[in-house]
Amino acid sequence: MAGPHLQQPSFLLATLKADCVNKPFAQRCRDLETVIEELPAKELHGIFPWLVESIFGSLDGIIVGWNLRCLQGRTNPNEYSVALDFLDPSGPMMKLVYKLQAEEYRYDFPVSYLPGPVKASIQEQVLPECSLYHNKVQFPSSGGLGLNLALNPFEYYMFYFAISLITQKNSPVTHHVSPSNSAYFILVDTYLKCFLPTEGSVLPPPSSNPGGAIPSPTPRSPAVPFSSYGMHHTSLLKRHIAHQPSVNADPASQEIWRSETLLQIFVEMWLHHYSLEMYQKMQSPHVKESFKPTEEHVLVVRLLVKHLHAFSNSLKPEPLSPSAHSHTASPLEEFKRVVIPRFVQEKLYIFLQHCFGHWPLDASFRAVLEMWLSYLQPWRYAPEKPPQSTEPLPRSVSEKWAAFIQENLLMYTKLFVGFLNRALRTDLVSPKNAFMVFRVAKVFAQPNLAEMILKGEQLFLEPELVIPHRQHRLFMSPTLGGSFLSSRSPAVTDASFKVKSHVYSLEGQDFQYKQMFGTEVRNLVLKLAQLICQAQQTAKSISDHSAETMASQSFFSWFRFTPSEANGSYTGNDLDEIGQDSIKKTDEYLEKALEYLCQIFKLSEAQLTQMMMKCGTAQDENGKKQLPDCIASENGLILTPLGRYQIINGLRRFELQYQGDTELQPIRSYENAALVRLLFRLSSALNERFADQMEVLCSRDDFVGRLCRYHLTNPQLIQKIRYSPVVRGRTSQNWGPRISLRFLASYRTLISLLMIYFLASWFYVGPVGCTFIILTGYFLYAVIMTFFFEAWKPHEH
Repeated sequence: MAGPHLQQPSFLLATLKADCVNKPFAQRCRDLETVIEELPAKELHGIFPWLVESIFGSLDGIIVGWNLRCLQGRTNPNEYSVALDFLDPSGPMMKLVYKLQAEEYRYDFPVSYLPGPVKASIQEQVLPECSLYHNKVQFPSSGGLGLNLALNPFEYYMFYFAISLITQKNSPVTHHVSPSNSAYFILVDTYLKCFLPTEGSVLPPPSSNPGGAIPSPTPRSPAVPFSSYGMHHTSLLKRHIAHQPSVNADPASQEIWRSETLLQIFVEMWLHHYSLEMYQKMQSPHVKESFKPTEEHVLVVRLLVKHLHAFSNSLKPEPLSPSAHSHTASPLEEFKRVVIPRFVQEKLYIFLQHCFGHWPLDASFRAVLEMWLSYLQPWRYAPEKPPQSTEPLPRSVSEKWAAFIQENLLMYTKLFVGFLNRALRTDLVSPKNAFMVFRVAKVFAQPNLAEMILKGEQLFLEPELVIPHRQHRLFMSPTLGGSFLSSRSPAVTDASFKVKSHVYSLEGQDFQYKQMFGTEVRNLVLKLAQLICQAQQTAKSISDHSAETMASQSFFSWFRFTPSEANGSYTGNDLDEIGQDSIKKTDEYLEKALEYLCQIFKLSEAQLTQMMMKCGTAQDENGKKQLPDCIASENGLILTPLGRYQIINGLRRFELQYQGDTELQPIRSYENAALVRLLFRLSSALNERFADQMEVLCSRDDFVGRLCRYHLTNPQLIQKIRYSPVVRGRTSQNWGPRISLRFLASYRTLISLLMIYFLASWFYVGPVGCTFIILTGYFLYAVIMTFFFEAWKPHEH
């Protein structure tokens, strides 16, 4: 019978709360284990809600609990092992759950903390389709606040465990924490392996009453005014169990109840945050997101997807005799047959659609991508091993997966188009973005996969009668053999009908299907291939620029402005800081991705050549990249949308150069501002004092004249000043020969001088000798530069 919540805290509860403050974690767990073993369920009933909240945290996120998402064996091995042992399926906490389960206790779970679509449905007095909520909704009594679900101990425990992934977003997470190594992640994997086993059956729960079984729940009162949309679905295996097993239920039925309940809770708490109606509304850019999944959330969902594939693929081969099948198929085997299409497919599709449309355009999308690719490849989790081969050739996708691909057609086609639209808006020069394109192209290029997707599209496009709404559920019945692994072929399971049912049930009867191998999507692929070519050329240009920069650096170059310093037109990008290895990886990923795309969509070599010509990767005669895409107007060049995209992603750029007097250009970050101003005054005084003498020296025709012209004049600036009245007014003084001392204000020059002075002092040369070494070195550098690069050129002065 249902026991009421204790109104006043018991002595036991008060003692345990005090222990949380006074005792270490390991000691508290040992004390709890003793309490669970020795006390009866009547006394444990009062501490159960507090204990669950103290472990998983409160629903509002204020109480963190044990913080399982940040607890790792590498950083805190003792608490990590103690927590896992305590929460293990055969550990003390689950023993408490089963102990209370036998006594029919119920615990209230607020409807306000359920996922958005479920909460809205219940608050509108519409019963959700999921059988998990049937016979559990409790209206508040007079004076009560809010709706609640009356859950048994197992459901209550699993609800809190699953929803803690969502509610505990503000928990203190350190940067070195890896979600896949946390105690929470390990527990999810442990519970999945225990309650959804790929080998054998679920272990029976320990019982303090040998031979007894968990009784059925009290049915929901018929006075509750609920109406259900769609079709009413009772428990999946209603010919075995109603929802919870009766007193006479066999152990096999008991294990199916726990397996089904666990899976429903995980799917509802982690995936059911967007209904079909909400998903359609979210297509509008003006609708604000109601729920934003985290990267950790997506990683846990991927773990669920991978395990469900392994669980479903562990289905035993069916006997040849139909009569033998009906007598030997266990409830667990029937559950494996329908677990993915019945429980996961629709909610996962809407969840992925939302992530593809709203996830930031950064490298964190990799988690969503890998989860999607894991779902698309159930053959990776099949029990049979691939044949050993000396050559690493891609394994062909077997024809037995054709039914799965057809019944999940939108997962392959529409989400692929969604990925194309994302890839066209990302910077493919980034190695992480390039790798994501490579991953998707590699998966879809597996032999025979594209052909099976094309076959599925052809089945959908076949003329057919109108499909009744949600008629597809007929094919998911265990009696009709709706599994994608089934070798039976009942007459009613028409392939075209099943594909249409899948598409229309997810997108509606008015859905306009966009063919993956149609003209529109093919044009998107061509655009992506064009951007890949541009990104490859950009990465190559960056690599060449970095190599040239490193090769041109020398000891004496520290004493003089380089061309990039003189005009401020630095032409690198973020990859300069990543290094040559990452640029090489980018090129490799993009090259393989382009190769795979050509295999998938049968792109010819002529089309690739045409793309290479259009992508703008050709270089001009000076070896510089072309300007961004522009159109000429009476007001000058105007950027096109393609040109803006090229600038934003670093594919092309305008060559900006400072065209005024180098003495008046802005002070740079690598210069000392005070020295720049001081040296400008000093050089101005010297130029004014010795202007005539420098003019005479520069007018000579011998080597001394060439030396002075190279270092005291700037022919390019003189030409600009002579023909540009705008620039002429911005010079510091007359544009004849002059001395420039600004290079001495550079920090690297100052460091070099200090190094030379230190070395000179080390060899006892002294300040005078140090000054002599510096002047001599600079003079020799000036003579060499003049003789080898400028002495033979005629100069106008």
